[in-house]
Amino acid sequence: MAAIVAVSTVAGAQEHVRLPDLGGTSTQVLSPEQTRSFPRQFEQYMRANELLVEDPLVREYFADMGYRLVSYSDRAGDDFHFFVLDEPSINAFAAPAGVIALHTGLILAADSESEVAGVVAHEIAHVTQDHLARGLENQQQVSLPTMLATIGLALAAGAAGAGGEASQAIMMGGLSLAQQFQISHTRQSEAEADRIGIALLARGGYDPEGLAGFFEKLNRLTRPMGEGPPEYLRTHPLTVNRIAEARARAERMTPENPRDGETFHFVQARLRALASEPVSAEEWFRARLESSERPVEAMRYGLAMTLLRDRRLGEAREHIDQLLAGDPERQIYGLLEADLLLAEGRVAQALEQLESLYRQYPGNRLITTQYAQALMHERDGERAERATEILRPYLRDHPDDLRMTELYARAADRAGDPVRAAEALAESYYMRGGIPEAIVQLERLIEREDLDYYQRSRINARLNELRSERLRLRDRERGQ
Repeated sequence: MAAIVAVSTVAGAQEHVRLPDLGGTSTQVLSPEQTRSFPRQFEQYMRANELLVEDPLVREYFADMGYRLVSYSDRAGDDFHFFVLDEPSINAFAAPAGVIALHTGLILAADSESEVAGVVAHEIAHVTQDHLARGLENQQQVSLPTMLATIGLALAAGAAGAGGEASQAIMMGGLSLAQQFQISHTRQSEAEADRIGIALLARGGYDPEGLAGFFEKLNRLTRPMGEGPPEYLRTHPLTVNRIAEARARAERMTPENPRDGETFHFVQARLRALASEPVSAEEWFRARLESSERPVEAMRYGLAMTLLRDRRLGEAREHIDQLLAGDPERQIYGLLEADLLLAEGRVAQALEQLESLYRQYPGNRLITTQYAQALMHERDGERAERATEILRPYLRDHPDDLRMTELYARAADRAGDPVRAAEALAESYYMRGGIPEAIVQLERLIEREDLDYYQRSRINARLNELRSERLRLRDRERGQ
């Protein structure tokens, strides 16, 4: 299994302690069904272990970054899936079927959008060049549940730490779960991923020096307090040549349609406000505001979010008003003020503001989520019905969105539509990996005598799909 899952930190500038190389267009060695099911199973596993960052702004931002970079690759038509995991370590990894995950620790450690984009581009390059697929070919059997469990164990080990040299390896260089085996990513494959990743950065409008810059930062982080690196890194040394080659290659490139990268700092501030305890987050943001660290607006936004989370509404209002005075049209400021209005009990004003934003940006996940939640802030059937109206078109376009499906189930129930509520609840069970629970939910629903022909047909069709999938899973477990 270590050939498939060998998680290491993004001290990825190392020759052998590198950005984890789990990804690859592994369809050559995974069955088509396994390739299709792995991203969903990965998401279910990470969510069940409370590792998945669900915030819609954070998720959409990094998914957009990933898809933008993929669109400039030679596998632009392939399926990729981007996730942010709530893990403090500076880490990222790719997994089969185009799954790429970033740790919050990596995002918060970066100084710029291009540094994170550089890591993502490097991972995409490993995927598009089939580096993982070559490792998978050495395995006689590929067990997706075992693969997921192995990833989970690696993440748990990295979070909990261990004693002695193992602890140092986990914290600074990553720990292979089966140390007798190493994925033989050669210098050639690493150089290939660097070369392609830097090119993707430039084509995507990012600073092509982002990857080399992050490598240099990681090099500094491996030498705390002026000491040499841990023993693990001494056996997998950082090569100055590799960083120099990445820097030289980047200097020969110019970004196409360069991005300003400002949004990254707001997303980063939002993530820090959500991931940290309010006291420590407040101290962090205030220190940077006092030193006028730029971008000041992103620091103020993060502080306002932190104060609002801590229910210090008056202080939050002061900072939100300052933000709105500087840029009254910025979408995330309006959403933050709507949250504040709800907290202040000014529900009608909050709904008016959110309705306006929704009309300007229909289909925006963050706005749709926040508006639907606000509509259900109080028990009001008409408002709940409006929530179903805005959620329904979103779910038609994004049927696999668990959080929105759960939100729709609650809204439909409150609006007096028990059939749609039960169907949505069944789908949420399915998305969490609970196929038996989803089947039970629909079997109970089909017994209702008040179902019309279309409802009964729809529910029966879905029941048949779920029962067939349950049989396939049982056959696979039996080795058939």
